[in-house]
Amino acid sequence: MSGIRVVESLMRKAIFTYKLIPDEAKITVALSGGKDSLTLLHLLHQVSGRGIAPFKLHAVHIGGEFSCGAGVSRQFLQKCCDDLHVPLTVIESSQKLETLECYSCSRERRRLLFDAAKANDSTIVAFGHHRDDHIQTLLMNLLHKGEFAGNLAKVPMVHYGVTIIRPLLFVSEDQIISYAKDKGFLRAMCRCPVGQKSMRKKADDMLKQIEEIFPNARVNLARAGWLRGSEGALTP
Repeated sequence: MSGIRVVESLMRKAIFTYKLIPDEAKITVALSGGKDSLTLLHLLHQVSGRGIAPFKLHAVHIGGEFSCGAGVSRQFLQKCCDDLHVPLTVIESSQKLETLECYSCSRERRRLLFDAAKANDSTIVAFGHHRDDHIQTLLMNLLHKGEFAGNLAKVPMVHYGVTIIRPLLFVSEDQIISYAKDKGFLRAMCRCPVGQKSMRKKADDMLKQIEEIFPNARVNLARAGWLRGSEGALTP
């Protein structure tokens, strides 16, 4: 099976395992412009009506002076969406360098994203978080809060009136990089001046050190987190 088909198969598995997409859904894709969100957009467009009930897609890009995305142009994102016949909404954040930090930036971006989704009658918001994001989150929660919890595939955000889904949860970052190369939209990674010093980046550096001793660490940590988060659901 080709790398492209493997990535699609893993996403389909997450969708069915966690019942991520109801009938007649309208899904808002958080489109940063990086490899993860573009892979998600392409794959969701590809599977709609093919073994999964047809659903509508709407992409939302939160722009601004700083971004944890790839820093691509609006014209590039517009073309990507036009090629797939997916409407795109672009909203500017208010983050400035002197006040920039991950928590407040993330909260503002999510609020803008959720508001844009609901304005388009969409209550499902899809993020491009993948297996390695899940593992990093698991480690940070375990070491910082004493909680064994990674990213969940489906999270009802009751306060905001939307539900977050993560269809790429079973897909590794390396698999996404390969997919993005094949599709021709692999771009520069995070350009945020804060992101390269974040706790998430430190968690990933720590994972690389752990893998030198335990080569299967990522796979095993991911599986343990999936099992706990899904109460025993089958995993890849």
